[in-house]
Amino acid sequence: MLPRPGFAEDYPTRPVRIIEGFGGGGTPALVSRLVGQWLSERFGQPFVVESRTGAGGNIATEAVAAAPADGYTLLGCLTANSINASLYDNLDFDFIRDFAPVAGIARFPMVLLVNPAFPADTLAGFIAYAKANPGKLDIASPGVGTPMHVAIELLKMMAGIDVVHVPYRGPGGAFTDLLAGRVQAFIITLSTGLSFIRSGKLRPLAVTGATRAKILPDIPSVSEILPGFEAVSWDGICARRGTPDAVIAKLNQNITASLADPQIVARLADQGGEILAVTPAEFGKFIADDTAKWAKVVKFSGAKAN
Repeated sequence: MLPRPGFAEDYPTRPVRIIEGFGGGGTPALVSRLVGQWLSERFGQPFVVESRTGAGGNIATEAVAAAPADGYTLLGCLTANSINASLYDNLDFDFIRDFAPVAGIARFPMVLLVNPAFPADTLAGFIAYAKANPGKLDIASPGVGTPMHVAIELLKMMAGIDVVHVPYRGPGGAFTDLLAGRVQAFIITLSTGLSFIRSGKLRPLAVTGATRAKILPDIPSVSEILPGFEAVSWDGICARRGTPDAVIAKLNQNITASLADPQIVARLADQGGEILAVTPAEFGKFIADDTAKWAKVVKFSGAKAN
């Protein structure tokens, strides 16, 4: 009767991998490294972040789905997992069925940007312009199926506007074309757009969180014009379904404790992040609700992964 509690009490006794799917200097990798380092110091065992990029995060997710359910291979889970459930037709896993929520970390609002020459300087004006010019307003995103893309589709759905989604391979080309006026708008994570906002090169019309962002308190949220609108990127930690409950509880307790560390809070705030400290059950409901929400938006848009 004692092996599982004993396992949890001793856990971890060897290095733990946190596999994330986007690599580089992006926010998901940064979040995994921040929490991984904190856990390494807390437990005295390395929590090593390993990047498995490709297929919108699905390669990383597949790697964890194939690993033992022992708590030694964790997934840096994120919004892409919610979106991919309906965006891809033939995944080798079911994210809700095959993964156990461990802990939320943070939510990151996005921002709607326009060139300063754009004829509207408010979201209401933007919507009015789009309605007066159906099919003539181009909005960029960093790619099909990204949180920014589905945020555009949610805006189209809730505002009743006909705008053209222009996907890029990452944000660089979209910023170049927005600055040159070749596209009229861009939805991107707040942290990525912040330097353009502060320099005055681009104009923010609204943030996509349920409320105003602490890092840009003077910029309204879309929900102030479209009640109920919310589109955020989120990051957390998941494990294979079947991982012992006691191990998940121990990880949740310690990850949640890390989110009270002033240094981690400050690093996340620099990225526009808002702490998502919840129990495993609450995180599971959050993921399920997010997955159902984006399934409706993906269906509305007709988007499919290439």
